[in-house]
Amino acid sequence: MTDKPFGKRRYLALWFPFFATDRLRIAAPNLCARRPDAPIVLAEKIRGGMRIAALDRTAQALGLTIGLALADARARIPDLQVFDADPYADMDWLERLADGCIRYTPSVALDPPEGLVLDIAGCAHLFGGETEMVRMIEARLEAAGMQVRAACADAPDAAHALARFQTLPGADEAAAVRRLPVAALRLDAESETALKRAGLKSVGDVASRPMAVIAARFGAEAVTAIRRLLGEAESPLAPRRIAPALMNERRFAEPVARTEYALQMLEELAGETALQLEEIKRGGRRFEALFFRTDGMVLRLRVETSLPTRDPSAIMRLFHERLESLSDPVDPGFGFDLIRMTIPQTEPLAPSQLALEGGAVSETQMAELVDRLSTRIGRGRIVRLHPQDTHIPEQAQLALPAVDGAAPATWPCPEPGGAPLRPLHLFDPPQPITVGDMATADGPPQSFRWRRALHDVTRSEGPERIAAEWWRRKGGYEPGKGGLTRDYYRVEDTRGRRYWIFRHGMTGDPHWFLHGVFA
Repeated sequence: MTDKPFGKRRYLALWFPFFATDRLRIAAPNLCARRPDAPIVLAEKIRGGMRIAALDRTAQALGLTIGLALADARARIPDLQVFDADPYADMDWLERLADGCIRYTPSVALDPPEGLVLDIAGCAHLFGGETEMVRMIEARLEAAGMQVRAACADAPDAAHALARFQTLPGADEAAAVRRLPVAALRLDAESETALKRAGLKSVGDVASRPMAVIAARFGAEAVTAIRRLLGEAESPLAPRRIAPALMNERRFAEPVARTEYALQMLEELAGETALQLEEIKRGGRRFEALFFRTDGMVLRLRVETSLPTRDPSAIMRLFHERLESLSDPVDPGFGFDLIRMTIPQTEPLAPSQLALEGGAVSETQMAELVDRLSTRIGRGRIVRLHPQDTHIPEQAQLALPAVDGAAPATWPCPEPGGAPLRPLHLFDPPQPITVGDMATADGPPQSFRWRRALHDVTRSEGPERIAAEWWRRKGGYEPGKGGLTRDYYRVEDTRGRRYWIFRHGMTGDPHWFLHGVFA
């Protein structure tokens, strides 16, 4: 492996050949320690029978293969250890490994079911070059108990193929890719068999043929696969996490074993982040602290603000609120060797002059209260109502997390001194009521029964007719298809309680509902 010049796009593929069994040994060491020398396989039910879904190195050396019937495997190896396959636990473990690899690069993509791809362009020089970086990653993963094979290339598909199919490292990357078997193209079994029967056993054999002939005989997918493998076509990488706008970190030669010291380092990072935000005249809306443990675990803390900020003390207050709300404290384990603060979302924040009457201070204090409450009890627990462009009552407002801090909107207000047109409390959905005798055929009821209680109507006002928003309906207005049509009345009973009721339907036997209660 040779180091490449800075600035060239490079990818590192990590392949775990015994991923599921390594994960089982790490996650459940007591189960595997009963017979440490016995081979291990994971089985799942396929087409009505139990078959091997994953195996370890010992089982592979004894001739077992993935897809083999479990009964046949037991017949060959009587002391075989068998466990149930758990693809959900495997995916969770792969995501944890991906989170651990962001200590090397912010762009890490999952390559399921048993691989990762890292975009290491511009990162390798921070670890002494590409060769030294790969050595460090392999050593860390193997120390954690994961057997891994790694390969670097100019294209993600090429790195993926080299990690899985290359037997001996080659000095010439392009020649190494061409020596790979056609299985590296990741085509379906039928196409792969057809290529071999045609005498095309390696990637170079396929690449040497005219692409028009390959497309005609084996499909356009084969052409796309060979071009991506050779780096002639784009092979987009979908990182697990979007790279943050700003990032600061502390690396430690000796692991930090005290949580208090780790938080002190986080506070220093918050101060550095504030200076960077001030230089670009922006404020952060989301802040994330990552604590990398030496065993590969990554502890992640996230906080949000309803207004952009770059105040280090305000940021740290939110992180302390988050820590106090955690059921499990931040456990350093064997120590943190890296602490990182990222700002995934920023917004413009220009210097502002506080109003003499204190209006700006009041707005800031309210935003701080919203941030603290949202951090402590959850961002979805504190909501803010936003008006919507509709006259349908139950759709006229939308409850969104207050920490999102949407732009202020204008609410309709009643005339000064007038009665409110809408109740303070709406029922969702409207509650059905039973009405008594009608004063007139089209008027409000003289009485109604709601929740087993009878209410005699003494005063009423209305109707206010609310029809369907036909312009929102697909196809526009259609005669005879009125949709939602309601006649609303504001009524008061003998005890002075005021309700908002409506009649649904204009003809026949209309139904009545109670939609809201006035204060």
